[in-house]
Amino acid sequence: MDSTDTVIRISDLVKEYKMYSNKKDRLLEAILPKYQKHSTFRAMDNLNLEIKKGEVLGILGKNGAGKSTLLKMITGVVIPTSGKLEVNGKISSLLELGAAFNPDLTGYENIYQHGQVMGLSDEEIKEKEKEIIEFADIGEHLSQPVKTYSSGMFARLAFACAINVEPDILIVDEVLSVGDMAFQLKCFKKFEQFKNDGKTIIFVTHNINDVMTNCNRVIILENGRKTFDGSVKDGVNRYKKIIVGLDPDEEKKSEEHQVIDQMSNETYIENDSETWKDRMNQNPNMIEYGNKEAEVIDYGVFDKDGNIVNMFDNGDTITFKSKIKFNKDIKEPIFTVTLKDFSGKDITGTNSNIEKIATGTYKKGDVVVVEFVQKLPIAPGKYTLSFSCTKYNAKGELEALNRKYDALLVEIITTKSTVGIVRLDSKINIKKVD
Repeated sequence: MDSTDTVIRISDLVKEYKMYSNKKDRLLEAILPKYQKHSTFRAMDNLNLEIKKGEVLGILGKNGAGKSTLLKMITGVVIPTSGKLEVNGKISSLLELGAAFNPDLTGYENIYQHGQVMGLSDEEIKEKEKEIIEFADIGEHLSQPVKTYSSGMFARLAFACAINVEPDILIVDEVLSVGDMAFQLKCFKKFEQFKNDGKTIIFVTHNINDVMTNCNRVIILENGRKTFDGSVKDGVNRYKKIIVGLDPDEEKKSEEHQVIDQMSNETYIENDSETWKDRMNQNPNMIEYGNKEAEVIDYGVFDKDGNIVNMFDNGDTITFKSKIKFNKDIKEPIFTVTLKDFSGKDITGTNSNIEKIATGTYKKGDVVVVEFVQKLPIAPGKYTLSFSCTKYNAKGELEALNRKYDALLVEIITTKSTVGIVRLDSKINIKKVD
């Protein structure tokens, strides 16, 4: 590699699989070279990617996008069809936990077998032995064959072996939640230690909050192609559109939607001389999308006396209001509100579906005001508020009618100190024991 800062360099990487309609064609093609009956599925399509030392790269993509194929090629489990892949450093993979384990060997014996597969000498494994045993914490089961383990014990030992070999590059694929809560906490602490030590981490998950919390760069894969490479916040916002079936690059509205916009705006101006949002701190970089079958035309935050507020105490009762105009007949729409921090991480939120509220049926031209009334015991700070109206279509798929992400900028204050992110208004009883 040219640069010492680059630990993984991928150029024009392609992975293709042969697809057969039946077993007979597969057999005949193996026997007769000129007999070609397969089709080709391209799981990875001319990928170019560089990963620097110390980066925590999040990989997002729907099922079948090519995430696992990419990870398997990086770890050497799968051979690329063409292209170039260079890795500078020792890789430890939390991709397929326990893949190097022999079920007939004891847990203790598997520690050494796993280490040997990772290229460690017996002396190096011996140095790590105590740390692995303590991390797995499976007690006397360590001397029993692995085939007698529960799935939880197997995962604990496999994770402990994979995480304690001091890799230069760590690959994590949806496995930070193995075992009980105490073990999960141990896993996340170890993960944080790797980040603080400047290890390169490739992180694949469907949990957007995990990406927001852990990563400093995001790529998005679609049908084997890289469609985004950039900041975490921009990547997550793009991915949110993808998972609801919207075109993330669509910036111009259709003529039909422009007509709907004009109609709704004209109606609203006639009915209200001043909107709630006009008196709020609006975000000039708000993200909006949806098919506009319904539209969030106004929104605001109100105190218990009905006054609009841009700042409120986390011990007060407040109301989030949104005003929705329906441009088509809609049955059982879902109304939502979400609070995010300035890094784009979801802090909390709810919707009428979560709260099990039957929202009813609305005709074209109907306008409804939705109120979310609650206390918000969140740590003081600056946040964004998002509002939306969605629905489930006939196929059972969530469909965005109108989403306004990061629409408002609000500040939460407090009259008392808060430890962490949630304010606990505990009633404390103290009794002296004689």
